[in-house]
Amino acid sequence: MKMTFYKYQGTGNDFIIVDNRLQTINKNDTKRIEQLCDRRFGIGADGFILLENDDNTAFKMVYYNADGNQSSMCGNGGRCIVAFAKFLGIIENEAEFMAIDGLHKAKIENETVHLQMQDVSDIQTFDNHQFLDTGSPHHVEMVSGIADYNVKARGLEIRYGQPYNAVGSNVNFVEQLATDNFAVRTYERGVEDETFSCGTGVTAVAIAMHKTGKTDSNSVSLKTPGGQLRVSFDSNDKGYNNIWLIGPAVQVFKGDIEW
Repeated sequence: MKMTFYKYQGTGNDFIIVDNRLQTINKNDTKRIEQLCDRRFGIGADGFILLENDDNTAFKMVYYNADGNQSSMCGNGGRCIVAFAKFLGIIENEAEFMAIDGLHKAKIENETVHLQMQDVSDIQTFDNHQFLDTGSPHHVEMVSGIADYNVKARGLEIRYGQPYNAVGSNVNFVEQLATDNFAVRTYERGVEDETFSCGTGVTAVAIAMHKTGKTDSNSVSLKTPGGQLRVSFDSNDKGYNNIWLIGPAVQVFKGDIEW
């Protein structure tokens, strides 16, 4: 079977996206998904996304990591599928859609995609890091000299170490650039490498930096290797809500490949 796919990227975090509203893709063929994401023998991507029909919202997002396994929420992937839905004519400039972590609102303003993330109430603070779930689990740790930091080696060590073990966690390394501006590099589980950016990761970083008093701003800029993202939020004694991940989402190319 020939499959039409689209390649999208959001600040360098890249995805293969397929319109699966007719349910033509075998979602159990995780080996094929892994092959398609391979950068040497496939199309190459950090993740594989299916856009499907949903009874109560504009569409449903089904997300797979590059290892072929269905995964937790992907923020940049969420922004990219919103841009894809507009390209298909499913939505105009605002939408609600379902993902593995529940309902998401989104809007597009001047080619910038705003994605509302789930509320966060549980932020665990330790001596040298924070842990929180922003749709995916994230370890947040401040470092110095982030440009030269060995993200892959240290990220791998933390991802498989205690207390995360086989289930694992995404790992974010952070350096403060200004009062409301941080540099972020992320090791992503499932990709098992550093990615150019991570949407749920920068969301976790923005909240962790506010929670620990590194910034008092409720709109934080995050510089990733793939570009600039922004996270805005409201906070109260119960946690963080009205969280928005904001940045570009770009269609790179379209192609056909044998499934």
